[in-house]
Amino acid sequence: MAIIYRDFAVEFARHWIAAWNRHDLDEVLSHYADDITLFSPCIISIAEEPSGILCGKEEIRAYWRKGLALVPDLHFELHDVLTGVNCLTIYYQGHAGRVAETFRLDESGKVTEAYACYTVPPGFEANSCNSCD
Repeated sequence: MAIIYRDFAVEFARHWIAAWNRHDLDEVLSHYADDITLFSPCIISIAEEPSGILCGKEEIRAYWRKGLALVPDLHFELHDVLTGVNCLTIYYQGHAGRVAETFRLDESGKVTEAYACYTVPPGFEANSCNSCD
């Protein structure tokens, strides 16, 4: 894909946020390649995977399904979209604070890698993930 242009990035972000707000995992996952790798500190506590990394749509679907069960009123609010070379970042309000999620895209526009970063809450203690609870 090379340079990700504004129109594509904004449409991607709006569609992704809307699918999450409907809790439609099939639609969310439609943005991802089958061999997607997801990096998130929330994976450690929710999926009980100490590396914080999951691979493949089915592993990620199970993780997100569990997350939605833990936060049944999950709702995201889009704040900004950033573009780059073969990537874009969505900056949004999650259930426990601000989130920046960076997506690496393949030539067809599917996400091959995603990195989720969360606001460090006041009183943060080492080895905890308050943003994921």
